[in-house]
Amino acid sequence: MKIGVLLSGAGVYDGAEIHEAVLTLLEIESLGYEAVCIGVDAPQHHVVNHLNGQEQAQTRNMLEEAARIARGQIREISTVVPADLDALVIPGGFGSAKNFSSWAFEGPYAQIRPDVKLLLVNMYNVGKPIVALCVSPVLLALAFEDMAIGQQLTIGSKSAPSRYNISDFQVGLQAKGAQTPDCTIQEICIDVPNRIITAPCYMLEASLPALQQNIRQAMAALKQLLES
Repeated sequence: MKIGVLLSGAGVYDGAEIHEAVLTLLEIESLGYEAVCIGVDAPQHHVVNHLNGQEQAQTRNMLEEAARIARGQIREISTVVPADLDALVIPGGFGSAKNFSSWAFEGPYAQIRPDVKLLLVNMYNVGKPIVALCVSPVLLALAFEDMAIGQQLTIGSKSAPSRYNISDFQVGLQAKGAQTPDCTIQEICIDVPNRIITAPCYMLEASLPALQQNIRQAMAALKQLLES
């Protein structure tokens, strides 16, 4: 089984969340599957100093940054078609909401990159499962908004500790036609009819072991979908 891992850069504030990405790669290999890292050859929205959170006056390329996580073994998104993959996983990080879409700035009025949307829609249309972690469900909401599929997407729980306004995210996803069940860091959302799995991960306050377990749950659910 080949599992695509779509990376928006390297670093939580301006790219892919590195803990989530690495733990995803670990779980894929632990299941005996092959990870296929995928990136986008384009500038990221901006560069953030991860020491102080301040924007820096420089530019970085999403594909080059993601290659740091992939140890250089990465494919550009335009070279990937659903026939190459059995499933797709999208780790979180602000890159999903800044680089792959403009959700960080425009909420549900955001635009999604056409190449990212194309891959997601094509994967869905041929019945290949998609796993979206952390904030990445916003990409599914944007990609599928005109398809009326009634997807279920968790973005976390309003009752769990979080540095983000989970309620606002839920309202935004609902505006795109998604259902938004509350899930804690111990839970995931499995939308069996649409073959979509979502997990809150670092949308909620979580220790590294709790994060690993949440991703492990998501990947175990993916295994069930792939082998059922």
